Amino acid sequence: MAAIDSEMKPPVLAAGPLAWLRKNLFSTWYNAILSLFAIWLLYALLRPTVEWALTEATWGVIEANLSLFMIGLYPREQVWRVWLTIYLLAGMVGLSWGAWKNAVRGFAFIALGTSAAFALICLILSWAEWANWLIAAASVLVLYLVGRFLPRAGLVAGIGWLLYLPAVFLLIAGSRHIPALPPVEMALWSGLLLTLLLTIVGNIGSLPLGILLALGRRSKLPIIKSFSIGYIELIRGVPLITILYMSDLLLPLFLPGDVRPDRVLRAMVGFILFEAAYQAENVRGGLQAIDRGQYEASQALGLNTTLTTVLIILPQALRAVIPALFNSFVSLFKDTSLVAIIGLFDVLKIARSVLAQTEWIGTHRETFLFAFVIYWGLNLAFTYGSRRVEEALGVGKR
Repeated sequence: MAAIDSEMKPPVLAAGPLAWLRKNLFSTWYNAILSLFAIWLLYALLRPTVEWALTEATWGVIEANLSLFMIGLYPREQVWRVWLTIYLLAGMVGLSWGAWKNAVRGFAFIALGTSAAFALICLILSWAEWANWLIAAASVLVLYLVGRFLPRAGLVAGIGWLLYLPAVFLLIAGSRHIPALPPVEMALWSGLLLTLLLTIVGNIGSLPLGILLALGRRSKLPIIKSFSIGYIELIRGVPLITILYMSDLLLPLFLPGDVRPDRVLRAMVGFILFEAAYQAENVRGGLQAIDRGQYEASQALGLNTTLTTVLIILPQALRAVIPALFNSFVSLFKDTSLVAIIGLFDVLKIARSVLAQTEWIGTHRETFLFAFVIYWGLNLAFTYGSRRVEEALGVGKR
């Protein structure tokens, strides 16, 4: 036994950072060479950028215009309404985490990490907003505990998400009938606030329409099927900017003369109409993936066509196309930058307006790098959260 023990090789690391490096970067001699070459190349390319960012860049342009990037022209005395929507969002994420566990854990980690990071940055730079971000982080944790012990927490969370978007619009837009929430014109909605609202409304508003179009395309009624196919192919055959121009110019022509919707509302309608065609194709792919036996089993149980579609087929189809639905969300978030062409002040339009200020002439790199970080950071966070949702729901697994 001693001879055998003396010849035994040391155990190979199976977990931890070193094991990950060995498995992914240095598993073979040629992978090691390629990894070292990639590290050297990244160093050579990023070193000038890092040196410029630390020694030459004028980051004062970002600090001086940070609120402009975030909320644009929104009245500063009403900023508390924007913070309230953030608190509500953080609370809903925490409640959903407690109710639905792993399905929302990725987004909960993002909310906690983002709030803590922003609070730390604000403290370092002596900005007063650090307390608001701490409140957001606390909202996630407190509502998580509530969701863990609240009876029927899943139902409460579902109802909360259905009410969240109307609540956001009420807070942001205000109402003449609520003295504490004076109306704010949509023309003042701008910056990252506008970008996120366009993204959320475009995706949530287009999904029901896309489901109807997908079902209509599979319908046996010729008129419904032809209309659905015609709409989908027409919208998918033109660029988004065309739909935005048509929505901006033609939508008022279909309304009474005294009704003139704001440009933000017209852009939302354009995004919904455009995105619905792509959501319809996503959903149709999920419907085609459902085995015929599901239909036969539901008929054997006595369910009619409507109940079969709503209770049996659609839940499975939507679960199968979760990656495509999240991908559409990310894609639309980036496409919102096109609204600058029709005169709306999104993140990029705000960046251009900042560069028009005489004291910040020549800060193109700093300004557009910050805009890049906004888009990249939010897309990266949402992609991570969507992957966690897919893993929790077992998408792609039997």
